[in-house]
Amino acid sequence: MEQEGTPMGLQMEQLFKQDGSTRQTVLTLLKTHGQMNAGELAKHLQITEMAVRRHLSTLERDGLIAPTIVRQAMGRPTHMFSLTEQAELIFPKNYHVLALDLLEELEDDPETAAIVDRLFEARKRKLIERYAYRMDGKTLEEKVAELASIQNEGGYMVALENDESGMVLHEYNCPIAQVANRYQQACQCELALFRQLLGTDVERTECLAKGGGKCSYRIAGL
Repeated sequence: MEQEGTPMGLQMEQLFKQDGSTRQTVLTLLKTHGQMNAGELAKHLQITEMAVRRHLSTLERDGLIAPTIVRQAMGRPTHMFSLTEQAELIFPKNYHVLALDLLEELEDDPETAAIVDRLFEARKRKLIERYAYRMDGKTLEEKVAELASIQNEGGYMVALENDESGMVLHEYNCPIAQVANRYQQACQCELALFRQLLGTDVERTECLAKGGGKCSYRIAGL
């Protein structure tokens, strides 16, 4: 999902390119120690507190940490810093492994194999219910632009292209690629979702899960 200002995906890429950088180390310390103030971070990093504050200012600006004022029994209140939900996206996640394990467990049992298809169908219905209102009162062209926004919010890195035969929606990233590579139902449900939200025929011309460089959808009626 894109945030205001710098896209989250770009922030993550930049931070990991600076592996071992001070800012990455600050985030790691906050992940492992919980709330810390500038003085505590300075001791761990063995740099000046002023230098730490510059890094904290940048991380706060990027929405990766948040300060909390903590009053002490003696002396002035201190600012304690902790990670935001956005920062948690930087650290490794293996949700797809759990999803695949659960789906394979269902698929391997003849008594539950049919549930896999029903789960993907239920996901499609849920997404339609979630986004259908955003299409109300819009022209087809406006619906396509809104669909691009919806997919970008989900991390699909969408670009729209006009060619001689109409409009094509390209997705350069698939956040559920590990699942889609194993279960084609995910791709089928996405195509059906697009057709229903747009109210027109949509043809998939390229697919990441089938070895393509992107997922491309040609939209009829434009």
